[in-house]
Amino acid sequence: MNVAMLKAGAVGLFCLMSVSLPASIARAELSLAGTWTLVAADVLHADGTRGPDYGAAPKGLLLIDAQGHYSLQIFKAERPRFASGDKQTATPGEYQGAVLGSSTHFGTIVVEPAAGTLTFKIENASFPNWEGTEQKRTFELSGDELSYRVPARPDGNIPISVWRRLK
Repeated sequence: MNVAMLKAGAVGLFCLMSVSLPASIARAELSLAGTWTLVAADVLHADGTRGPDYGAAPKGLLLIDAQGHYSLQIFKAERPRFASGDKQTATPGEYQGAVLGSSTHFGTIVVEPAAGTLTFKIENASFPNWEGTEQKRTFELSGDELSYRVPARPDGNIPISVWRRLK
């Protein structure tokens, strides 16, 4: 194969990639790439009121790379420490606080800007029932602020996460 054929093949492959991935999707996925810090982890109650879902000062980090891999962690700042200092010998209440006070998962993310949705394809999670699932969320991106709503829980409450891009 000569250089001209390689160049022609590369141009053809580039054109094929451009056709198979619309520019609007590529730009939207790239626009989410980066490091995000949690601003709010709220819940919209069935009665229309909104309040904190992970305490008064939740902590969190969302990392998204240019290839669409992500890692997400949300923690309730007020989680009780284990009195024994050993997670193997915690009390039931300490275990409950640790589990209910955190949400972590990682995998890949797919952005559909025209639909205003993003989908987390969860590989592993702190809640094992989420592993191997896909979770679609409606989102809004305004400058360096990303917010999305999780589908309603069985009790009708809707979790809302708000993230700010770190510079």
